[in-house]
Amino acid sequence: MCGIIGVAGGSVKTVVEGLRRLEYRGYDSAGVAVVDGEGAMWRVRVADGTRSVEELALRLADGPAAPVTSVGHTRWATHGQPSEHNAHPHVDCTGRVAVVHNGIVENHTELAAELAAGGHTFVSDTDTEVVAHLVEAALAGGADLPGALAAALRRVRGSFAVAVVHAGEPDLLVAGRRSAPLLLGTGAGTSLVASDLSALLGEADQLFTLDDDQIAEVRPDGVRVTTLAGDPVVPAALSVDPAWDLEAAQKGGYDDFMSKEMSEQPRAIADTLLDRRGTDGRLVLDELRLTEDDLRAIDKVVVVACGSSYHAGMVAKYALERWARVPTEVDIASEHRYRDPVLDERTLVVGVSQSGETLDTLEALREARRSGARALVVSNVVHSQMAREADGVIYTRAGPEVGVASTKCHLAQVVALELLALSLAQWRGTLPTEVVTALVDELHLLPQKVADALGRAKEVEAVAEAVAGARDFFFLGRHVGYPVALEGALKLKEISYLRAEGYPAGELKHGPIALIEPGTVVVAVVTRGAVREKVLTNVAEVASRGATVVVVAEDGDTTAAARAHHVLWTPPVADPLLSPPVTVVPLQLFAYSLARRLGNDVDRPRNLAKTVTVE
Repeated sequence: MCGIIGVAGGSVKTVVEGLRRLEYRGYDSAGVAVVDGEGAMWRVRVADGTRSVEELALRLADGPAAPVTSVGHTRWATHGQPSEHNAHPHVDCTGRVAVVHNGIVENHTELAAELAAGGHTFVSDTDTEVVAHLVEAALAGGADLPGALAAALRRVRGSFAVAVVHAGEPDLLVAGRRSAPLLLGTGAGTSLVASDLSALLGEADQLFTLDDDQIAEVRPDGVRVTTLAGDPVVPAALSVDPAWDLEAAQKGGYDDFMSKEMSEQPRAIADTLLDRRGTDGRLVLDELRLTEDDLRAIDKVVVVACGSSYHAGMVAKYALERWARVPTEVDIASEHRYRDPVLDERTLVVGVSQSGETLDTLEALREARRSGARALVVSNVVHSQMAREADGVIYTRAGPEVGVASTKCHLAQVVALELLALSLAQWRGTLPTEVVTALVDELHLLPQKVADALGRAKEVEAVAEAVAGARDFFFLGRHVGYPVALEGALKLKEISYLRAEGYPAGELKHGPIALIEPGTVVVAVVTRGAVREKVLTNVAEVASRGATVVVVAEDGDTTAAARAHHVLWTPPVADPLLSPPVTVVPLQLFAYSLARRLGNDVDRPRNLAKTVTVE
């Protein structure tokens, strides 16, 4: 959840700007350590919640104007309360080594005890500080700075991305990683390291990825990468899609990133669908290191994901079982590897993650591969850790998503997973070619239908206005309407902080209906399909108990409208399995409208972060 930016041979202002671009990840404190050209180090830290970066900028305004080596960090507290003494960078006993760190040092307690017994003094409550003292100890033993970091990281268990500066090395920054993301960049007389691509855009001419258990030596004239053993390696170059530019990471005239990114959803879907048909008419994925024989042999699919990605995976289950006729499980990634799942070489495990760095999902994929299963990833980030480790990738091509509450990436994930389902159906021969072709044609109609749904924002805003005084919201759906209901509830609770729960409509009578009373708002997803009449029965049940009913219904569905107090209309979709990218849009707009009425920051909701890189 934290953010790292470091620069060798650049301005402190570059670090501050990088921290601003990393704010969307969520943070409670921020800090910078600077080594000037004369070998003096100074450190500034601020723990003022989401104002920390701006306060930091004010305190650094009179800092060195000349090129320096510096590291900056935005922290999301895991070990130790949010406070200045727990904020990064952390220093060693000499005050000459400064460390910033994302992730968790799982064995920090035993390392700290060992270091304390050797005379080291700890001043924070964090796990990170042990890295500074490990580096200090290795330097005292004669190692140079890259060797000292390598020695430290060989002792560390857990996930981490680390960047280190030393007062005695004014032109050197060293960095290393395991599981947590870290990228490198080089420019004219400047080199950089960052945990997120957004911090490097416009600052670096060339970008590179750093792999697990590698050490980067970052100097003004370039970067050198070695293994923890000191063996040189050539870092992989990172090619950036043209959509990932500075303008794309700005609001572009919208009030906030969330509204901008919702408006970009038609383009995100269209780009995800682009060039998916080969010259022979068969579907094409981005990077597939499995043969069609491998995929035909699959007899079970397991989707692992978190949050909105999990809801996309739930939609995929219906499509995979209906079209590809393959049994499918959907697991919350943080639970998957701890339940001793039954996996083998005939299982395809699909990890869904916007960033491709979500640690719970990454570790679930790794566990699956250790079990012999095949691994495929749906990600929005090219060359992400998950993409590099998987047997195949489908990129969503949605462009940067800054808002913490996922919108366009969620829709693109649903579309990508339905492409996967159709691909498996094609490879397994469970659907005739002409049916696959027709369904792909229908997918290509979704961008216009989503644009149509977005064009009804004023109507949605009027419904939100009508129920604005409510505090309790229940979202109901059946079949593919159920994950849509869950996503609607998630969006509302994420950005409005109102109580919002999602349920399968059929479960209403098994407990939740006890909570229905006058003043409660029930939002029901009532789209075409075999269970539509059953959902309408559930709507009648809550209406009779005094609930205010809002239905999501397709244009012209007068029966559904007659059962409700308010209607969120959507354009019709030919196949109900293709409806989620359209029917979720009014629920996004509904949550957005209520959150704005309450004066909330829709881009940076409290207590949340964009990328979760700790378990």
